[in-house]
Amino acid sequence: MKSKLLSRGALIVLFCLTTGLVFAQDAAEEPMAAIEPRAVVYGEVGGVELLLNVYEPALSDSPRAAVVLIHGGAGKYGERRELAEYASRLAAAGYVVFNIDYRLLQDDGNKRWPAQLEDAQLAVRWVRANAAQYHVDPDQICALGHSFGGQLAALLGERDTLFDTDLPLAMYSSKVACVIDIAGSVDPLRPFNDVRLQPIATALYGGTPNDARETYLSASALAQVDASTSPFLIFHGADDEVNPVEQSREMVDALHRAGVEVVYVEVPHATHLYWISPFEITGAWDLVAPEMLAFLGRHLHSPS
Repeated sequence: MKSKLLSRGALIVLFCLTTGLVFAQDAAEEPMAAIEPRAVVYGEVGGVELLLNVYEPALSDSPRAAVVLIHGGAGKYGERRELAEYASRLAAAGYVVFNIDYRLLQDDGNKRWPAQLEDAQLAVRWVRANAAQYHVDPDQICALGHSFGGQLAALLGERDTLFDTDLPLAMYSSKVACVIDIAGSVDPLRPFNDVRLQPIATALYGGTPNDARETYLSASALAQVDASTSPFLIFHGADDEVNPVEQSREMVDALHRAGVEVVYVEVPHATHLYWISPFEITGAWDLVAPEMLAFLGRHLHSPS
């Protein structure tokens, strides 16, 4: 393993030379607490309920930090169960976890961008509005997403909901304290490695990058990095066959130039679904737990 550490605007780059992280062994040996999720409605759009699963650890004396989980699927596919292992593990570590679904692009073109971002923003506002009920510190919320979910999580760490009194829970902020982006599509202007996904992007954003450039830029976390961006932890596989690893490398560079703390973990030979246990491997949590828990521990602090 090779690592490089810089100070402010910190960049840690970890190149792992095997398919598993050696330092994850301790995390793998810890038993997972059985925390059962509860399905809750966090919003409604056009008569359709938006659902999330809440995972609550044991109560503590102080309000607890929260993590909002966002699944992938190119904006058209996927569901919250894909991140169920992460949800259970993070709850066992003491975080209140909100694992969300959001509107997906329909075959008839309905529910285009930015419906997906609007739902993710609403979910964060809903968590803040219900912070007392779930004993959450509203200032200590992280967004974690894989693939398209990583794109949404990244945007939650960059910009707030535009002020609009017609929005549900408009008095609450949707910006998160930190971001965990796993193989995220942070630059939709860059073509997918899998060209079969390009028609989905064209439908989602209402045209090609040439036809709808402003819409693509509105969905680009890479284009919106600035000094106010929240700290990032980014994971990506060098052999990602869906989202080019260059996206994450460029995101790291942009964050570093802006003076934003970023931790970057790149794994040789890892594919796009390497990180999600229901698909390619079991024990995906053990691959990310050491860096993820350390990052959350640094950036999500309960009030004294």
